[in-house]
Parts: sequence; C-alpha cells; structure tokens
Amino acid sequence: MTEQTRLAVGDTAPDFTLLDSDGNKVALSDYRGRQVVVYFYPAAMTPGCTKQACDFRDNLAEFNDAGFAVLGVSPDKVEKLAKFRDTEGLTFPLLSDADKSVMQRWAVFGEKQNYGRTVMGVIRSTFIVDADGKIAKASYNVRATGHVAKLRKDLGI
Repeated sequence: MTEQTRLAVGDTAPDFTLLDSDGNKVALSDYRGRQVVVYFYPAAMTPGCTKQACDFRDNLAEFNDAGFAVLGVSPDKVEKLAKFRDTEGLTFPLLSDADKSVMQRWAVFGEKQNYGRTVMGVIRSTFIVDADGKIAKASYNVRATGHVAKLRKDLGI
C-alpha cells in the first residue's frame, strides 16, 4: 500500500456525509461557518477510545463556548455508536465510517504500530477545520489519554 498524503494546514478538508448514532445523515459542510474538531478513533467501547470520548464529553461546553463543534468518527456500525453514546452519556455526534472511505481520504487509515507490530487500522487523529472548511490543525498518531487537555491548551480554550 502506498502512503497516503496526509492533510496539512491550509488544505481543504475533504467533505463527507456519514450516519450518526441515530442513523441521521451528518455532513461536514453542515458546519460551514463554524470551527469543527473532527477526531478519528479506532473502536467504540475500547479503553482508550472511551477515555478520549469521555474527555471530549467532559470538555464539550468549553469547546462549544469557544465556537467549536466536535465530531467523532470511527468504523463502528451505527448500532454500536448508539450503545457507546448511551453507555458513556456522550453528547456530541458519533459518526459511522463503516467502509473507511472517509478515513482513507483523510489519510487516517493505514499502517500503524500496535504493540510493536505493524498492522492496518485507524490512526487516532484529530483535525481542526476552520469556518471556511480548511484544515487549521492536523494531528496524526495522537494519544488517547491527555489529548483533549493538550488540544484545549493549543487552542487556548
């Protein structure tokens, strides 16, 4: 597999329309005019992904007050996302990219290290998309723990 071109600051964020945990269509373009945190995570209801999602949940008011919407994207099916949302009390959209087509366009699906082995999978990544739909910040291979706090610090929230 060839290395995908990673998104960089100033690139146009690839638009997408995905189903949320209720089966409703959500498009990135729906958020034009607002800043959006788009984060990609490997799997709902796993320890790291739960920690990260709960950190976003616990800090959502601060993000919203600073003008940021938050969208979480994983390859999980809608039903699993609904269970994840309900179990953890998540209050921001969780989007299903079951065929990983959006993840491939955002260069967040590919080879990664997992317990010392090279595997194919979702590369935990976070992007800030500005009000004009451009990438304002691109962070690949982020850690689940502490990432939201670092993001808040970087954004001055």
